[in-house]
Amino acid sequence: MGRVHAEAARRAGASVVAAVASTPEGADRAARTVGAERGYPDLDALLAEAGVDVVHVCTPNARHAEAVRAALAAGAHVICEKPLAVDGVEAASLADAAVAAGRVATVPFVYRFHPMVRELRSRLADGQAGAVSTVSGGYLQDWLSRPTDDDWRVDPVVGGPSRAFADIGSHWCDLVEFVTGDRIHRLSAQTTTVHARPSSRPTEDAAVVQFATEAGVLGTLVVSQVAAGRKNRLHVEVSGTEASYAFDQEDPERLWVGGRGGNQVLVRDPQTLSPAAARYARLPAGHAQGYQDCFDAFVADTYRAVLDEDRPDGLPTFADGLRTVRITEAVLRSAAAAGEWTEVDR
Repeated sequence: MGRVHAEAARRAGASVVAAVASTPEGADRAARTVGAERGYPDLDALLAEAGVDVVHVCTPNARHAEAVRAALAAGAHVICEKPLAVDGVEAASLADAAVAAGRVATVPFVYRFHPMVRELRSRLADGQAGAVSTVSGGYLQDWLSRPTDDDWRVDPVVGGPSRAFADIGSHWCDLVEFVTGDRIHRLSAQTTTVHARPSSRPTEDAAVVQFATEAGVLGTLVVSQVAAGRKNRLHVEVSGTEASYAFDQEDPERLWVGGRGGNQVLVRDPQTLSPAAARYARLPAGHAQGYQDCFDAFVADTYRAVLDEDRPDGLPTFADGLRTVRITEAVLRSAAAAGEWTEVDR
C-alpha cells in the first residue's frame, strides 16, 4: 500500500520526501521501494527532520494510533489506512485529536472515487430509484483461501480483533452508506474461521450480515477472504421501485440500471455522466480507469483540502473511519451472541 500511496502523492504534485521503517536497513529499503528521498529508522526522527506536510500512515493496524498522534502533534496532516484503529474508543480519540489539531485527516475509502459510484450516488439522491427497499452485495477475496496462506493481518495482536470485516467489509459498508445517504442502524452477523491458524484468538475468514438502515431499508452482505477465484470483488445492488442499480468494482467502467420497461448498462463517459461523476472521469470514454485512478483522486482531494483550496464533496474523513470501526464492533458483538440483532453505536 505504501507504493500505491506514494504513486498517488506524486501524481497529485507532491514530493515523497521520506519513508520510515523499524531499522536503518529497512528504512533504506522502504525509501527505495516507494521512491522517497530518504529513509528514517523511526517516525520521531522523520517528523523532526523531514519537514513533511502530510504523513501517510500505512503501518499494521495496531500501530495506527501512535503514528497518527505523533503526526498530528508535529503539525502534519494525516492520511491513515483503514481500519482507523482497532477499537471504537481509540478511533474516537483519533477523530477528536484531528479536530482539535485543526488538521486534515482522511481515510482511503477510495471506492467512493469511481465515477460510476458517483453516478449511482447522484441518481439515488435525485430519487430516480423511487422507494429503495433492499441493498445487497459483498466483498470477496481469495488470498487467504489456503491453510498455508499467512499475513500479519491474521494475528489479532497486530491486526486487531476483526480481520476480514475490518479489512474489506468496512469498505463495503462505507460505500453503501455513501451512495445511499442512509446509515446502517442495526444488524445480525455470523462469522466463521475456516482455517485454524496459530492464535489464541483467531480472527474471522468470512462474515454474513443482515442489517436494517435508519430509513428502514433491509440489506445483506457477504464478506470473505477465502473465496477461491475472487480477487477484489466488491459489488453492491440497490433495489428500488422505479429503478435498481448494480456496481461491481472489478468492472468499474459500467453501472447496471434495471427498470420495469427494460434494463441498460451505462458506461463511463464524461459527456453523459452527471457533473458529480464527470469530475472524476479523468480519461476519455473507452480508456479504462481503475483502482489507482481512484486512489489518485482521493489523495488529490485530500491535498486540495490541505491547501485550503476547498473541501471536496465526499472526502472520507476520520469521522468516516470511526463509523466503520463502530460497525465492525457491532458485527463482532452480534456474532459473539449467536447472531443477536445489535445496534450500531453512533
